[in-house]
Amino acid sequence: MIANKTRQTKKIQHEVLDAVVIRFVGDSGDGMQLTGTQFSDTSAMFGNDVATFPNYPSEIRAPQGSLYGVSGFQVHIGSVEISTPGDDVDLLVAMNPAGLKTNLYSVKPGHTIIVDTDSFTKKNLEKAQYITNPLRDGSLANYRIIEVPMSSLTKEALKDVEDLDNKSIARSKNMFALGIVYWMYDRSPEHTIDFFEKKFASKPNLIDANTKVLNAGFYYAETLELIPNAYAISPAKMDSGVYRIIAGNTATAWGFLAAAEKSGLELFLGSYPITPATDILHELVKHKHFGVKAFQAEDEIAGVTSAIGAAFAGDLAITTTSGPGLALKSEALGLAMMLELPLVIVNVQRGGPSTGLPTKTEQSDLMQAMYGRNGDSPVIVLAADTPSGCFNYAYQAAKLALEHMTPVILLTDGYIANGSEPWRIKRVVEMPEIKNNKVTELRENWHPYDRNMETLARNWAVPGTFGLEHRIGGLEKDQITGNVSHVPENHEAMTKIRAAKIKRVQNYIPDLVPEFAESGDLLVVGWGGTYGSLHSAVKQLNMEGHKNIGFAHFSYINPLPKNTEKVLKSFRKIVVCELNNGQFVNILKMNFNICGLLQYNKIQGLPFGNSELIDEFKKLLK
Repeated sequence: MIANKTRQTKKIQHEVLDAVVIRFVGDSGDGMQLTGTQFSDTSAMFGNDVATFPNYPSEIRAPQGSLYGVSGFQVHIGSVEISTPGDDVDLLVAMNPAGLKTNLYSVKPGHTIIVDTDSFTKKNLEKAQYITNPLRDGSLANYRIIEVPMSSLTKEALKDVEDLDNKSIARSKNMFALGIVYWMYDRSPEHTIDFFEKKFASKPNLIDANTKVLNAGFYYAETLELIPNAYAISPAKMDSGVYRIIAGNTATAWGFLAAAEKSGLELFLGSYPITPATDILHELVKHKHFGVKAFQAEDEIAGVTSAIGAAFAGDLAITTTSGPGLALKSEALGLAMMLELPLVIVNVQRGGPSTGLPTKTEQSDLMQAMYGRNGDSPVIVLAADTPSGCFNYAYQAAKLALEHMTPVILLTDGYIANGSEPWRIKRVVEMPEIKNNKVTELRENWHPYDRNMETLARNWAVPGTFGLEHRIGGLEKDQITGNVSHVPENHEAMTKIRAAKIKRVQNYIPDLVPEFAESGDLLVVGWGGTYGSLHSAVKQLNMEGHKNIGFAHFSYINPLPKNTEKVLKSFRKIVVCELNNGQFVNILKMNFNICGLLQYNKIQGLPFGNSELIDEFKKLLK
């Protein structure tokens, strides 16, 4: 191993750390996402617990050196439980002045910043709105600055590599930075070299180039006097099993694959590409060998209506989108609700309204998911909590849709969709049974809207089955025959039946279980992708001796768990934390007569930070 060879040449005094937060930043073409992903994967292979947060601009190729064109990737690794990508940064790797300018605020005083000095030209400093060079004006005196001429050292390392143009050489400098960081944190480059050999199997010169630059950065770090020692982070203690690093969108796709296999149905995806949901489509396209039928439609409406057609034909049907796409799908979603067909709509939330912040995270589509259709049209609404949890909630969304014959909206968000963490691989045989309401042969006195009296789910008759021919459409249905009915009393009865069907889902979802305390002075409430941040903050306060603070997190939004009111009334104060202007808190106010519901909101396209939450909770505890 390269790392071991290095250790033989120089005795290293390791400083043992429980955890570290590292952020790589640079232009959108500097390969920061790849660099961060490789460091994350290598750390996971070593056995560390890992959480990541990619943060990239909305333009595919923003102007080089611009402040709004900075792309970043943050990774939090540790030998302890890691719930978030971290708050304050221990190491910032800045490939240009703009990356330094926009990310300096996050670095802890006294901690390390590595910069590519070759990029700190007069032109780049002006683009980053620096009046003077921060490397020379003393403004960085509170940090340990490691200046490395990465661009020129990369060129030197590649001077003997054939058939490599200047652009390819320049793009390799991210591997020099990665090599330095591997040495600092006692990681072996071997996993990344294996990655090169697979990715560039048909281009040996690129394998050679990237390997040389990675090793050059690794060995260069050993010579730096500013890095007198490497840091050691032991493997984390985790439940036994086979793990892999998984991103939220990938986990969502795999959850649907598992649900299709468990239910014995073919999986159909009708979708239109939209940031940040497109990776679900990309992932499912890879699995045609599992019977996946993936249709990239010409627009959002075609995506959802094709899925409705697939549901009518007997498939497990899903469609994926983000906020603007959900708005376009709303009419068809009302149709699926009226038809009472099983359909899952995944909304990977992003900053809005309109185009808004397409690459940033937010939780502002909750009211749209709950009420964004004409008429009284309730549907089941779930919200995934973590990147790996997206697998569980995709599976659960499919299960509820099939068993209750209704559309289900699954909310994730850009933070957990793009973020990643270790996931213990599950076997399908370990997962809950999925039933369905299919009728496969003619029954005496059969009607398409005969119902299961426990769930109120109607029959699911697949077209082409002799004797089960029936008419469907958007007009109101007779509550027995399913034929068009304009009878006033029938419309009222059907409206109440459809609402009662969603309400009865309470009998099939788990109760709300508060963590850390079952009663006390303060209950922190969250929903969806804020779980990691909120859990981490309350856990830290609990460890500091605040035993009177509890935490309740919601992933079942409509209907809410049966015991919600009981849990809420067990605490003197309740603070609802959301990445919006206060949507879930208003849902709680509409459903329960509870005084003193407080709210803490953030609408910056960023997840909650640990320190800001702890400061707020301490104020409320006083």
